[in-house]
Amino acid sequence: MARRNTRSSNGSPDGPAAPRNRTPQPLPARRRSAGDFVKAFLAFVALAVLLVGVPGALAYFVGWPLPDGAPSLDWLQQEVTVGTFVNVLTVVVWLAWAQFTACVLVEVKAALSGVGMPGRVPGAGPSQVLARQLVAALLLIGATAAGFAPGLSQFGQSPEGNQQPAAAAAQRTPGLFAPEQRGAAAAADAVADQAARAADRAGTARDGDTKFYRIQPPEGRHHDSLWEIAERHLGDGRRYKEIYQLNKDREQPDGSRLSEASLIRPGWIMEMPADAHGGELVEMPDEAPKVPEKVREQISDYAKTGDAHRGGGARQGGDRKSDDRKGGGSVDRDTAHITLPEQRPGSGEERDGGRGDGQGHGRGDGRGSGEPAAPAAPERGTEAASDGFSFGLPEALVGAPLLAAGLLGALGRRRRHALWQSAMGAVGGRRCMEPPTPTGTAADAQDALLVGADPEGVRLLDRALRGLAAALTAESRALPTVYAAWLSNGDLHLQLAQPAGRPPAPWQLGQDQTFWMLTRADAEAYEDVDAAAPYPGLVCLGTMDDSRLLLNLEAVPGIVSLSGAAADRAAVFASVAAELATNGWSDRMTITLVGFGRDLTPLAPNRLRHLEDVEALIETMTAETRQRRGALGAAGHDSVLTGRTGPARHTRWAPHLVLLAAGPTADEAADLAELAADASRLGIGYLVGTDSGELPGAAWEMEITADGRLLAPLLGLQLAAQQLPDALQQAVVELFTAADPDGGDGDDDSTGGAAAPPFLVDVSEQGRPAVYARLVGTYEIIGLETPDGERSPLMHEALALLLLHREGVHPRVLASALWPRGVTEDVRDALVDRVRAWLGSDQDGTPRLRADASGRLTLAPSVVCDLDVLRSLYHEATQGRGAANRAVRGRLLTDALVLVRGPLLADRPQGRYGWLTHEIVDARLPLLVADIGLALSEFHLEKGRAEQAIEALTAARASAPADERLWNELLRATHATGDQDRLRALAADLVARSGARGLPPRTEALLDELLPAWRDGLTAVG
Repeated sequence: MARRNTRSSNGSPDGPAAPRNRTPQPLPARRRSAGDFVKAFLAFVALAVLLVGVPGALAYFVGWPLPDGAPSLDWLQQEVTVGTFVNVLTVVVWLAWAQFTACVLVEVKAALSGVGMPGRVPGAGPSQVLARQLVAALLLIGATAAGFAPGLSQFGQSPEGNQQPAAAAAQRTPGLFAPEQRGAAAAADAVADQAARAADRAGTARDGDTKFYRIQPPEGRHHDSLWEIAERHLGDGRRYKEIYQLNKDREQPDGSRLSEASLIRPGWIMEMPADAHGGELVEMPDEAPKVPEKVREQISDYAKTGDAHRGGGARQGGDRKSDDRKGGGSVDRDTAHITLPEQRPGSGEERDGGRGDGQGHGRGDGRGSGEPAAPAAPERGTEAASDGFSFGLPEALVGAPLLAAGLLGALGRRRRHALWQSAMGAVGGRRCMEPPTPTGTAADAQDALLVGADPEGVRLLDRALRGLAAALTAESRALPTVYAAWLSNGDLHLQLAQPAGRPPAPWQLGQDQTFWMLTRADAEAYEDVDAAAPYPGLVCLGTMDDSRLLLNLEAVPGIVSLSGAAADRAAVFASVAAELATNGWSDRMTITLVGFGRDLTPLAPNRLRHLEDVEALIETMTAETRQRRGALGAAGHDSVLTGRTGPARHTRWAPHLVLLAAGPTADEAADLAELAADASRLGIGYLVGTDSGELPGAAWEMEITADGRLLAPLLGLQLAAQQLPDALQQAVVELFTAADPDGGDGDDDSTGGAAAPPFLVDVSEQGRPAVYARLVGTYEIIGLETPDGERSPLMHEALALLLLHREGVHPRVLASALWPRGVTEDVRDALVDRVRAWLGSDQDGTPRLRADASGRLTLAPSVVCDLDVLRSLYHEATQGRGAANRAVRGRLLTDALVLVRGPLLADRPQGRYGWLTHEIVDARLPLLVADIGLALSEFHLEKGRAEQAIEALTAARASAPADERLWNELLRATHATGDQDRLRALAADLVARSGARGLPPRTEALLDELLPAWRDGLTAVG
């Protein structure tokens, strides 16, 4: 796979690196100049004055500043004199002196012991910097200065460059040095020129200037990176590419190699450019007495690999690319970063965990756990139109099973909520609101969601991650930092930032210590556990060799940048935003969107929020960063990962993900880089678009191409990107807007559908259908012979799906519903032909199964089900003939209630009808039955027939036991009987059913009206 050109150490993008010595040679001893002795003398005088002179002067001129005895109330009420003020100032000066003295002692101890990372004195930032430089100047003439002072050329200047050693700099608080960093960002061009000149100097360095750096272990879950090393020791993080080129493909002490610049492991050795500076660098490994012997040996051995690396590095890298994956892009086996997991041997059926029975739950095209399988239908444009019903669907949704499952689940919840809101709000004329029927592009988008969604894969992913968190908590182990997750052939691979030991069972180690793997069979054995979602920031970016990559945005040590054309970037950003807003493996989350052309808030109003510009984003995130850092410190956690396993896991540490689609300015980019420096520890992730491809603070750089490929050369990735183009964004938003009970009147096609009248049938004696199916209760068909053979259940299921969708069913939707694990086009067409032949034709010769103008399969009006009759009877009773004729209304409502024989498809076989999880008919049917029962109760109460009303409500309650309206009307009907004991018993039963949630407010108010002493009498009744 092609990689982005990287500047070589001599400053040329393509030219060879200048030769340099690869064997550590003793450097000539630095000769002390007169200036060195002068600086050392002045430092000694300054230290003497500050350490001895200040306390001596205080003791001589002021004396003891504190009172001789304990203060009394009279003492506190005395007037504040000048002497009192002087004494207070003296105490402050004594405290400052003690703090400075502690800083000096810490720095001297670190210098004399050879430790390059002295401890930090709390609250002593400037004092410790001053103490460090004075001690460094004093010790310059001693043997320890070489390993202690970051460079005396900076003595007396700004301490930015040398106040933080490696690990301490990694924990530097963003915002502490904001003015200086903003000034540096404003001079970005000058910094770039300086970096180029430094690279040129590095390319012509003398042999003896070779320096090495040993990667430090993480502290506070903040991992070292080449960018930060370059920032500390080269003055510009963008020079990380020079370090990468110097060390690329060279064998490290642990036997692995640096193959990608975006991750390095603790203990690795990095050769540095000659102009690198800092106290952690080793220039003379063979003569560095303060460096452990083992480390000196490792550096010496590593230095000897330099010449071989320069001569054959490119060839080795090329060989490895060709060997790792035959016929594919490059995969780096030697890095612990974003690497394609190795596939388990065995057939596809074995990799799917043994589920070869073709059964599933709601899958669209059979991709287990989000993985592509054999095509369930051809791609768009490949199907022939001659069959009368085949046509394409938006492949961006069909090929995104996790995104489609999230959107489909959220849409279903929105529609259920709308149904309930409509039912509760219909006080005068009770009716069952029919959800709007999508049309046009919205209908295509809904069908694509039905085809592509993999709710089973989402469920397994969620259970697996929560189960892992619960197991680690039980073992008192912290959650490991996860950079990415791969869904590959039904298995789940977690890629860790660093080795974290053996995972808890049933998890197992993957291809190396940084991979934890869970097979699909083991994932299916997981049950729901009470654990917070450990990695809610995982979001799918695309596929690579049939493996689906989920990147953990909140774990990235910095910014993830995305370059490319504006429209292509917007499609990727919209996909990421939609999946994060609706995914099923997270609890709470905040997603801030900036620079989005379309408002995506309707997808998840509780998660998504739009900000106007980058300035508002920076202001918001500055406050958020400060608040989270303080909260973590107060809770005693080093990162949100440890916080999520604690007692407050359900109320804190939800991720905050920032998606900035429009490219920021140079100053804004610098501010964002400062905020993102500590973001991964705080559970904040940044995905930022850029036009140039260069973004300060970008830890991972990605590019979206015009042909839909997502390239990340430094990560070794070349993905088929997951996108949500603008037209699909509009269609999906329309679906959610139409389902919103407050989103409009629902009769405008532009809102994604029209609230058209439901499919109604003739309920008179002359309206007998040719084919009648009973779906409410046990499944029965009248008017057709039962098909023989094993195909009968499949044909019955196909007919049930068509009966529940009178608007028409897309052939691909039908195929994905009946064959969740995938099916070929010829098998699907054969089934359609069998069902068409089974249903036969009407008297005029028209087939009862036909295709409409849009290609969707529809049933003739002569084929009906009891749900159609039930809906028609209620409509006729309340809005048709029964509205003007009371006797007709009572008869129609009674007939309707008799049709209710149980739940929908009560005897459906195990493993089939999984597509019902996508439907809201399970919510519509109880509401419809409740509406019928309420209308019939009202009919009887008008004539004072309370017992008949109670009978009707009780029958309806069997299908809708949780409907608050039925219980309220049952209380009214029981009160109408005048039997107070019966009313108290009903109230007690209702309270017992409500459990810990308590009674709804409306029900409590009704009981207060009908039975004022109901609270006092419940105990006696119980």
